[in-house]
Order: sequence, then C-alpha cells, then structure tokens
Amino acid sequence: MLRKTYDWVMSLAARPQAPAALGLLAFAEGLFFPIPPDVLLMPVVLGRRDRAMRYAGITLICSIAGGSCGYAVGHFLQPVGRWILSLTGGDFGKFEAWYSHWGALLIAVPIPYKLTAIASGMMNLNFGLFIAVSILVRGLRFGGEALLLKIYGEPIRAFVEKRLALVASAGAVAVVGLIMALKYLH
Repeated sequence: MLRKTYDWVMSLAARPQAPAALGLLAFAEGLFFPIPPDVLLMPVVLGRRDRAMRYAGITLICSIAGGSCGYAVGHFLQPVGRWILSLTGGDFGKFEAWYSHWGALLIAVPIPYKLTAIASGMMNLNFGLFIAVSILVRGLRFGGEALLLKIYGEPIRAFVEKRLALVASAGAVAVVGLIMALKYLH
C-alpha cells in the first residue's frame, strides 16, 4: 500500500496540474487540512527540479493565504476558532496562557500552521507581525526543502525509493516524537 501511495503521489507530481494541486493543498493546510504541503512539494520538485524555487514560492504564497484566512476565522469568528482548536483535544485555557507567553514564536514551532493562525487571530496578534513571521519561517522551510531537492534530488529520490518503508517509518516516529515533546512542554 505504501508503494502504491508513493507511486500515485509521484504520478500526480508529473502532471501539468501539479502546481495547482500544490497551491490548493498549501492553502487548505493553512486553514483546515491536516496534511502539510511538503508531502506534495517534495515529489513535485523531484519531478521538475528546474522549477524548484517556483514551486516553493507557490507553496509559500498559498500557505500564507490559507493561514490569513485562518487568522480571520480566529479574529472575526471566535466561536468557530475555539471549536476548531477544541478538536485538537487540548485544554484551551492552558493553550491561551502558553500562547500569551510565547506569541508569534509559536509560528516557528512544528505544530500545525492552521492552529497557530487561528490562535493568532483569536489572541489579536498584530496581523503584520503574523504575516512577517509566517513568511520568514515558512519561506525558509519551503525554500530550503526545494533548494536541497534541486541540488541533491537524484540521490535523495534513489534513497527514498530504495528504502521507502524505512523513510516512512522514520517520518512517523519523528511526528510522534514532536507531538510527545510538545505535550511534555505544554
């Protein structure tokens, strides 16, 4: 099943609609979708390494647009924002205290962008600061990924294809580790 999913994503990345799908995924992730755009950015860049930075730019712009909508939900539709944040299973009072202390720095930690966007709107973080930090952090992330894949694409692709189960397992362990670390810090 893992190989079929990988092959499907790689075939999607090779289609002419790949940039539009990448932009749609990045926008949705910034607002409500749980899967980060990196899962499509990487194969799209591997498919067309000459367009790596263009794809990183599409991902950045659409992600920030989605995050801006999430900010607006948190700012103007606070009951909806509280409901979305409650779906994460955390205690909103503790999260609010944590956010009040750390503020814009939360955009830099590896928690879902939609949560920090909605929380930023709810906590009335300056919108300009929200955008600036988002551009900096997400730009470095997507740009860095695209640049590394542009430079080292074929060896990375060969490694992933040869050791797909190992790479997927390592990714899953990293995500679980980050979630546990954040719960421990919280």
